[in-house]
Amino acid sequence: MTLLGKSPEELKDVATTVGMKPFAAKQLAEWIYVKHAKSFDEMTNISLAARTKLKESYEIGFAAPVWSAKSKDGTTKYLFQTTHGPIETVFIPEEDRGTICVSCQVGCKMNCQFCMTGKQGWSGDLSACEIMNQIMSIPEYSQLTNIVFMGMGEPMDNVDEILRCCEILTAKWGFGWSPHRITVSTVGVIPAMKRFIDSTDCHLAVSLHNPFGDERAKIMPVEKRHQITDIVATLKQYDWTHQRRISFEYIIIKGFNDTLRHAAEIVRMMQGLECRVNLIRWHAIPGMDLHSPEEDKIVWFRDYLTENGITCTIRKSRGEDIQAACGLLSSTHTK
Repeated sequence: MTLLGKSPEELKDVATTVGMKPFAAKQLAEWIYVKHAKSFDEMTNISLAARTKLKESYEIGFAAPVWSAKSKDGTTKYLFQTTHGPIETVFIPEEDRGTICVSCQVGCKMNCQFCMTGKQGWSGDLSACEIMNQIMSIPEYSQLTNIVFMGMGEPMDNVDEILRCCEILTAKWGFGWSPHRITVSTVGVIPAMKRFIDSTDCHLAVSLHNPFGDERAKIMPVEKRHQITDIVATLKQYDWTHQRRISFEYIIIKGFNDTLRHAAEIVRMMQGLECRVNLIRWHAIPGMDLHSPEEDKIVWFRDYLTENGITCTIRKSRGEDIQAACGLLSSTHTK
């Protein structure tokens, strides 16, 4: 059994199981989440006898990546082996920040047509231990300033473990980070999304990709269960005017969702909702004959939204030379 991913209350049970006093849970949490201890031998303020008993029944849970590749732009992609199969993690360095993109599932049930992960099917949910290990076991761990749950899998389909990780990342006994350094994505699984919003102050990113439901359904089967109109209506019930941010991810695809009709509908749909739209250039994946619009068309789309009151940015492409698009590497590795 692993200790990484456990709360102080759960660590208290571990402590008492091996004959330690309940207060030792605080020591264990500090060694794991603050001091980043890789072995029980490093826990020098815990008796040798207690450390020996811990080793007999538990592991801390850290596991190094099994493969990595570094892009010419500095982006590094890591492959981790988990209980259910390989997963991907990406470190993205910038001048004033270091962002890690983590996975939450092996494969995905959502089967979005533009995503290689969805084409793998679903093999299993990651535990909080396996999610936190991605964050704490890369060489750039000390450089991290932001975390995005935008890797393999649908976070709201594994919301219990996502909320557990958010607690570890923001609690005083854990990382002690501001929740505004964390962004969790979703295709819009409404019940779990509402639970997430009610339980944390972390940022939320929603996969939009087309404002028209019938068109969105062609590339996102989830539209049949959770319609984009209902997703936006749900989000409008919350206050997004303070530091917490709601954003919409929009992969812009030539001839599919890049017209004035689409831009105007986004403006109409987002009326009364404090949000931003992130435009993402299409990254080619095997078997999909889709293309990104010309650069001037993307800039026009951004400017139209901005001029009509929607904050809009164009996301910089990173790591294309190392298959940084989600799911490409793990699919190749599995084969």
